[in-house]
Amino acid sequence: MSRNLPYKWINAISFAAMVVVNYLSNALPIGGRTNKQVSDMYPVLITPAGYAFSIWALIYLLLAGFVIYGFLPSSRKRDSIPSLGYWFPVSCALNIAWIFAFQNLQIGLSLLIMVMLLLSLIALYLRTRAITIPTTAEIWFIKLPFSIYLGWISVATIINVAVLLRKIGWDGFGLSDSTWAIIMLAVGTLLAVLVSFPYRDGFYPLVFTWACIAIAIKQKDVISVYYTAIAAAIVLAIYAVWLFLASNQDRD
Repeated sequence: MSRNLPYKWINAISFAAMVVVNYLSNALPIGGRTNKQVSDMYPVLITPAGYAFSIWALIYLLLAGFVIYGFLPSSRKRDSIPSLGYWFPVSCALNIAWIFAFQNLQIGLSLLIMVMLLLSLIALYLRTRAITIPTTAEIWFIKLPFSIYLGWISVATIINVAVLLRKIGWDGFGLSDSTWAIIMLAVGTLLAVLVSFPYRDGFYPLVFTWACIAIAIKQKDVISVYYTAIAAAIVLAIYAVWLFLASNQDRD
């Protein structure tokens, strides 16, 4: 019996449930409000333009590839799927739980769940990075999906923190909203570098580049935030290209 057998079916069922709930979160919506409507209730200066959230289509497409890979005959010869354990279904359950909390305006609870989701993805990311001499399929269907997914949830966690602070009316220790937005952009940029550098992972900082450009577009009327976001996007884009080149040299 293939070691993939229990994992591939649990992964598939978990993924299907997550996709259905995410669809219903917009079609119903679940809490009477879409994620965008809830976000609009708590405007913060690191909220990206709406188009940025289209990255979820890419994430779900990549995760679908990950699930399908588990059913391919070639995956049975490798231990990459079993090595991830049950962290993927855990992440799916947390993704679903976050939607229910956020759309029902339980912002504090949603942040707690988001942090747990982030931790589950970190566990997945580290396990995918531990795959030695990955096949081409493992690069595209295991490593890439969780680089992009972790990148976006890293960004989303920072935004979720800002939304909660907005809801509770935090005074920011007397600093302006724009100053805190700049600080959070700097933290995000530093995080993108620290996480990706050890693994020469150019895709992770590209997600932050995507987010920074969208933040700049959304916050174009706040000049200091606009230019900081643009600068961060440029720096991270150049850094990502360097990582891709360094990664290719390492393989050679």
